[in-house]
Amino acid sequence: MVNKKLVGRICILFFISLSIFPFNMFAQSWKLVWAEEFNGTQLDETVWTRETGGNGWGNNELEYYTDRTTNSFVNNGVLTIVAQRESFGERDYTSARLKTQSKKFFKYGKIEAKIKLPYGKGIWSAFWMLGESISLVGWPASGEIDIMELIGGGSSGDRTVYGTAHWDDNGHKSFGLNYLNSTNFSNDFHVFSIIWDSLSIKWFVDDQQYSIINITSDTLSEFQNNFFIILNVAVGGNWPGSPDTTTVFPQKMEVDYVRVYQNEKITSTKNENLLPKDFNLGQNYPNPFNPTTTISYKLPQQSFVSLKVYDILGREIAVLVNEEKSLGYYTVNFNASEFANGIYFYRLVAGGFVETKRMVLLK
Repeated sequence: MVNKKLVGRICILFFISLSIFPFNMFAQSWKLVWAEEFNGTQLDETVWTRETGGNGWGNNELEYYTDRTTNSFVNNGVLTIVAQRESFGERDYTSARLKTQSKKFFKYGKIEAKIKLPYGKGIWSAFWMLGESISLVGWPASGEIDIMELIGGGSSGDRTVYGTAHWDDNGHKSFGLNYLNSTNFSNDFHVFSIIWDSLSIKWFVDDQQYSIINITSDTLSEFQNNFFIILNVAVGGNWPGSPDTTTVFPQKMEVDYVRVYQNEKITSTKNENLLPKDFNLGQNYPNPFNPTTTISYKLPQQSFVSLKVYDILGREIAVLVNEEKSLGYYTVNFNASEFANGIYFYRLVAGGFVETKRMVLLK
């Protein structure tokens, strides 16, 4: 008698191997283009600006950001931002907010920081980016990429970080997901990062991807421009609410490093917008997946595109694309949360080109 569970496991392992090896073979080649290791004895003010003020910062925050070394300092290879309960500038809390605006800014790349986060109700720590154009066009037209935000307190707040993109499309629009860790992020250092190119932004915690957004639409053009980096710890505000009797002060955010990498193939060519020469349907990633995965395809010419998903019996279960598209590179997210475990197929039909690939949903 056939052991169906064993056969199923063998099939899954087989498809895992098919998905892993091609991905590793074509992994991107990253070149370190800038790093802040905090090896000195003081903050490098040719790179960082300490912002000051207690105006609520658009979120009704309760802190006053200072330029004092009691709120931000460098020691033993670590930048420390300290939020304290104290009266200052007609506010009851102080903290620090550091930015690289007009000093260090980047378009695309792998951008990461190794951070040990604070904790507690009303504590809002962040590693994020704003468009260099903000002084000209304002927010949200400048765009915002929140690489990591933590809203402390509650049953899981100190174990949860958020990755979010904000932009303007006849008003503020945003997209974001969160990552739940097994332990509090205040217990140890973790690496928070994005991989950002002309097609998408992907969010990671300790190299584990948990979110992606397609930015090829004209309505998300903010993300095709330069962005600068911000590190801060806010106290209170619209999202976290105020500290309570359980909140311990001072709270510290410790940053081991901030690093920016870019793809060597991109940085070594004068043309950053190379157009595809052939039709292509990429293997979805991740594969197996649960519950979402990303499918990519290339169009060397303007074409009517049909991209559909089928179950193992050949029944159509989802239409991902069914419209005219210009030449270029595209990514599409497929959410299979309502479907059962198993093997599925996706098919691209465009300009006489037809290709089908297999993927595995494993919950």
